[in-house]
Amino acid sequence: MQAEVVLIEPLRYTPAGIPLLSVVLRHVSEQVEAGMKRKVECEVNAVALGDLALKGLKIGSHIQASGFLAKRSLKSTQLVMHINQIEHISQ
Repeated sequence: MQAEVVLIEPLRYTPAGIPLLSVVLRHVSEQVEAGMKRKVECEVNAVALGDLALKGLKIGSHIQASGFLAKRSLKSTQLVMHINQIEHISQ
């Protein structure tokens, strides 16, 4: 997903000592649905763990991110994107 980083929370660490960075990504694109063009805009909560959390993301950065969706916690139904790969793209 291509996105702009719009919010970065302070770096924190899991109980196992792994760096964890929570961010909000804004995605804007045009998609085709049922043969019609549709503008898509959304904000996605995301987390980066380990070395990815230390990649130096900045607010306003444009990135290509890939990963997977998972529940925020065992009892939550809210989804969070877990980022596995980040590539900075120029705008």
